[in-house]
This record gives sequence, structure tokens and C-alpha cells, in this order.
Amino acid sequence: MNSNIQPLLEAVSRGVSIIDLARPMVVGMPQSPNHPEFRLSMPRRHGDMVRDDGGSAANDLLVTGTHVGTHIDALGHVSHCGDLYGGVKADDAQRGGRLSTHGVDHIDPIVTRGVLIDVAASRGRRSLDGGEEITPRYLDEAVAWSGIEPGSGDVILVRSGWGSKWSDGAAFVGKDTGVPGVGEAGAEWLADRAPRAVGADTIAFECLPPGRGHALLPAHRVLLVERGVNIIETLDLEVLSERRVHEFVFVLAPLSLVGATGSPVRPLAVVNS
Repeated sequence: MNSNIQPLLEAVSRGVSIIDLARPMVVGMPQSPNHPEFRLSMPRRHGDMVRDDGGSAANDLLVTGTHVGTHIDALGHVSHCGDLYGGVKADDAQRGGRLSTHGVDHIDPIVTRGVLIDVAASRGRRSLDGGEEITPRYLDEAVAWSGIEPGSGDVILVRSGWGSKWSDGAAFVGKDTGVPGVGEAGAEWLADRAPRAVGADTIAFECLPPGRGHALLPAHRVLLVERGVNIIETLDLEVLSERRVHEFVFVLAPLSLVGATGSPVRPLAVVNS
């Protein structure tokens, strides 16, 4: 092995651990009703075709929306009054059935500092309540509690604790109860830190009032349309919270889906062992 690489590999293997921030993608998992249902099947099974030497192979058929499971929103995911980020006309950008600009293929792989703002833990709670808004005051208090201040170029992850309901399915979606999340003012607070991206442990990032669904998404407007900040949703932030890890190396690469409005991702937090 290359002598310059071996010491680096050994140092990494001794000194860091990896925390997976993605939710498992499985048929029946909770997801936004606004996006196509996740489906995975095995149309070719072992034994359907057997080679002369006895070998056989199976393969899968995957059908999914690009905003299902843990995923990142491209800037072209949301428009406001017909405009995308930077004043790009949505009608022009989507002509031909895919985005010619602000698509997910324009998002470079991300390796940067990650910061967890653990709002629920800072307030001594397992989870915020459905429909509870994460305000600038909540964010300020959580930052003061952890002692880690987010800055320019960071990926800022906001934990409401709602992710603890993931295994409850319908409770995680929160159709009747609402879902906690960042409101318009909180989105402005985050954008003012000039982050590379932001993320949360819910399917919509936003504060969703009970029974209102996705009727209004002001945080998406602020972040994607006005400030050019990508959003990562349905993150698993529970292990980071349990270990009280508030600062880490964040790694993420979207699929290079040309012209797509989003992509499934598997973000990683690299932390000291």
C-alpha cells in the first residue's frame, strides 16, 4: 500500500468513530404524504436463472421519491411567486421535465464542520411537542447550553427530539398532532450564520401546526429561495444527542441525479473515539 496513505488510514482507524445519521429505507417507513411511496422489490431471485457452474444472482427494483427517507433538498425544490433562488424563473428552470439549474446534481459532496443544536436536550426534554416552534430564543439557549457556536460554512443540525418517534410511524408524521420545527424567524437565525446546509430530525424541517399539514412552509422559503441554503430532512440525531456530541466532521454526498429537486443521502458524523 502507498506509504503516504497507510499512516493516515491507521490514524483514522485508531482515533475516530462514525455515527450514521441516516434513517433505514424500508417499505412502510414514515414519510411525507406529499411524495411518492417508497417501494423495493426483488424481481430477479436466486434460482430464476442458474449459470452452468451453479451460480445465480438476485437484483432489485427501487421506486422512490427524491424527498423520501433521509434526503437533501436542492435549491430548485421550492419556488416563491414563480421564482427560485437568485431570481431564476421556475417555469424556465423546469422546462423539459427536469431542472436546468439549482438541481441536486449542482450540490457538491460536503465535508465540513457539523454542529448539533440540541434544542430538546437543552430544555431537559425528550422531545418538543407537536406544533411547537423552534424560535431564535430556543436556538440561542441551546447554543449557550452546549457552548458550541455555529459559524460560516458549517452544517447546522437542529434536534427537536421528534426523531425518537420514528419507530411509531404515524406519530412521527404527526398529521393530527403537528410536528415541532423551525419557524420563519428561526430560519432567518440559521441563515444569518451562513451555513453550508441545515438539517433536522423531522420530515419537513418546519414547524407544522396540528391538522395544518404542509399548508405553509416559511422556513423552506427563507432558506431555499431567499438565502440559498440546502435543507436536510429525516435525520437520525439520537446517537449524537445521547453521546452529547455537538461538534464533528460532517460528510454527505447526494446522488448525482441530473435535474432532480432532491436526493436520498446517508450523512455521517466523524467524531473522536
